[in-house]
Amino acid sequence: MTQKDRMLAGKLYRVDGELAAHMRRTRALLQQYNQSLDAAQRQEVLRELLGGMGENAHIEPPFRCDYGANIYVGRNFYANFDCIILDQCPIQIGDNVFFGPRVSLYSAGHPIDAMVRNSYLEFGKPITVGSDVWVGGDTVILGGVTIGSNVVIGAGAVVTKDIPPDCIAVGNPCRVLRRITDEDRAYWRAAAEEWTP
Repeated sequence: MTQKDRMLAGKLYRVDGELAAHMRRTRALLQQYNQSLDAAQRQEVLRELLGGMGENAHIEPPFRCDYGANIYVGRNFYANFDCIILDQCPIQIGDNVFFGPRVSLYSAGHPIDAMVRNSYLEFGKPITVGSDVWVGGDTVILGGVTIGSNVVIGAGAVVTKDIPPDCIAVGNPCRVLRRITDEDRAYWRAAAEEWTP
């Protein structure tokens, strides 16, 4: 089993020549992406960088990631400035997901034992974000977490455990504040009907 295979499987691994070369390639692509003012060129780079990308996906520069190839975003994905995604394991993001500024997803982990950690062994855990999710600015989502669909995560949250669908969750550590109700939907749909450009 290669170090890359171990990494993707969530086992302890050490960055070897293959992984280091992949990260160097990613850094070069990110430099192109973050310095380009041409939206079409950025989209081309993003398609080359990510493992999968649905239509109308957009990430505001600057953007940072470790590999890129382990990130899969759905249709109508939007990430605001300063998004960081450490993608040692697969990170799956559904359709119609919005990230506020400085949202970070960390699939990477390090051993608690200092002797093992100091030997440069690390591991990862996958992250899944369902569809129709809004993640407020400065939120951190840790490895091993699944966020259900139709969820709002309040700004500044630190998501350490799974969040069920159809709810609002906030805090550090992040916890469910309440369910999203029919009254919520009715209120916002009425407000949208009154809105005129």
